[in-house]
Amino acid sequence: MRATTATTARGFARATTTARANPPSPRGRMRKALFPRGRRASEESSSSTSRPTPTTPRATNVPTSSGFNGLEDLASPFVKKHDALNEGIASFYDESSELWEDIWGEHMHHGYYPNGVARADHRQAQVDMVDNALEWAGVTDVNRALDVGCGIGGGSRHLSRKFGCAATGVTLSPVQAARANEITADAADVDESLVRVQVADALHTPFEDAAFDLVYSMESGEHMPDKEAFVNELARVCAPGGQILIVTWCHRVLDASEKELPPDERSLLDRICEAYYLPPWCSVATYEKHFASAGLVDVRTEDWSREVSPFWRAVIETALTWRGVIGLLKAGPSTIRGGLVMPLMSKGLRDGTIKFNLITARKP
Repeated sequence: MRATTATTARGFARATTTARANPPSPRGRMRKALFPRGRRASEESSSSTSRPTPTTPRATNVPTSSGFNGLEDLASPFVKKHDALNEGIASFYDESSELWEDIWGEHMHHGYYPNGVARADHRQAQVDMVDNALEWAGVTDVNRALDVGCGIGGGSRHLSRKFGCAATGVTLSPVQAARANEITADAADVDESLVRVQVADALHTPFEDAAFDLVYSMESGEHMPDKEAFVNELARVCAPGGQILIVTWCHRVLDASEKELPPDERSLLDRICEAYYLPPWCSVATYEKHFASAGLVDVRTEDWSREVSPFWRAVIETALTWRGVIGLLKAGPSTIRGGLVMPLMSKGLRDGTIKFNLITARKP
């Protein structure tokens, strides 16, 4: 969700008259890498939910000729090393959140694009993602909500406004927590006494058992190194009769003949993991098993990969503006590296390796 700075100032300024007379612009090279043969966003989205048959070779990583194969390695030497995953996650969001807020607003997650059709109002698309996920899960009444991996509190404030509930958000980033509470204090349409964001580890939250009737995680599950412990912790703090809703990135469900993803898909995910401080991915089938083991009932899942398919293209488009490039340079090398793997996220969704899944259940 960051931007790419492979483009130089000269590349941005260069005007092209015809493809034959001048080499492709950096923006054109990225567009070609993401959308081969000039596919439009609507064409990309229409194929995002299809999967190759087991006999069809899966596409390999972004080809070297595109100029983006391993380009993130240019930024890696300048990225500070961290001994612990949580430290890397916190540092990454400490560094990148200001840029994201400046360009994309208070919600730090995918937007919702019905039927995979591109739309221009991306900030509203992010709000629609929250509302549509809640509607899909059947959430209609909330008294106490926990927003796990809350970023700068956009979801927490939205939940409080929507349901009139108390909403607590947790994040590993002190910068995000401080900014979240600052925004809440300045928001005229939010009761500051009902919304609070704090620094906490989602695997070891400081809350009592059964403290919340809605436990909500919008795109934070992918950061959890122990998915089973993550689900167990959400179940612990959920009140009997309460609901858990996770919206997260997964890899595809393995075919019956597969024991693991093939090397090209693992390589793509590994590169994304390194840039975004992610532990190994799992499938939605793994989450279903963890939900069952935690004693949760009425478990349901859904694949919204098509509904988010235009998102990464939109983020990349904003990254290729002067505002995006300058913001990246100011943010730092970790954010730059994150930007340089954005085409891999788009590719993974397009090829079917990456799935955007929803999982909900009730605690009996």
